[in-house]
Amino acid sequence: MPWRSNGGWVQENKVAPSLIAIAFGAMLSSSFPWFTFCASLELEMIRSQDLKRKRPDPNPHGDAELKVLNIIKSKENMGIWANDIKRGVKLGDRTVDAAIRSLHDKKLIKLVVNIQNKAKKHYMAVEFEPSPEITGGNWYSAGNLDTDYINSLKDMSSKIIRKLKVTTAEGLFDFITKNKLSHVDCSSQQIREILKSMVLDNTILEVKSTGLGEYYSIPVGDICYRINVTGGDSKTAGAMASIPCGVCPRISQCTPDGIISPSTCVYYKKWLNVDF
Repeated sequence: MPWRSNGGWVQENKVAPSLIAIAFGAMLSSSFPWFTFCASLELEMIRSQDLKRKRPDPNPHGDAELKVLNIIKSKENMGIWANDIKRGVKLGDRTVDAAIRSLHDKKLIKLVVNIQNKAKKHYMAVEFEPSPEITGGNWYSAGNLDTDYINSLKDMSSKIIRKLKVTTAEGLFDFITKNKLSHVDCSSQQIREILKSMVLDNTILEVKSTGLGEYYSIPVGDICYRINVTGGDSKTAGAMASIPCGVCPRISQCTPDGIISPSTCVYYKKWLNVDF
């Protein structure tokens, strides 16, 4: 039951139990000093209200941290730039910066390097791994092009091709994988990229299989690779490896006993300068 004290209604659950006991005792004694009791009650209530006002918020940045963490998590493995976080949560710069620092200290988010713009701070939730679009894939390490890894793959690929005489991208990848020659896992797509780079370096030549001689194990018309035997003379190497079969549009129809075959090809005869 609420009761009235000096012009105001006071709820029972806000009155200290000790004062309620005193009030109950006073009701039994006509000599109890009512003025002193009321003054003490008012003082106790004022002190209680002051304590509530002065009690600090245990987590003043809690809401800001939650908003920042949620927007970072929503970007998953792509992460988000610091300025985009500020625009997304629509909070003050200082509040967002403090929230980011706190989340980073708590190891809830991490700073990652974005190869598209290394100067900007890029954040990601710790449970995600950066996508290749962000890191550059296996060709990059800590945001920098891993030239040592690339050159080691090139050297290894060159030795394997020299050993096999001629091979496809799939054949090279299978050889590396089965023999566990790479200390870092690489994909067939990476091997194709390495081979393309080696072609541009003029280290190897890209040709089409004729199905004959060294190409017997490779289906006719399939793209394959062989060492540039001239050591960089692209004109001579091109004549030796890619003419006429390497550029023939009918190579897929060419068979030893077919209508189109090396024995009936005038270009092939002219290239070899011999008669079958």
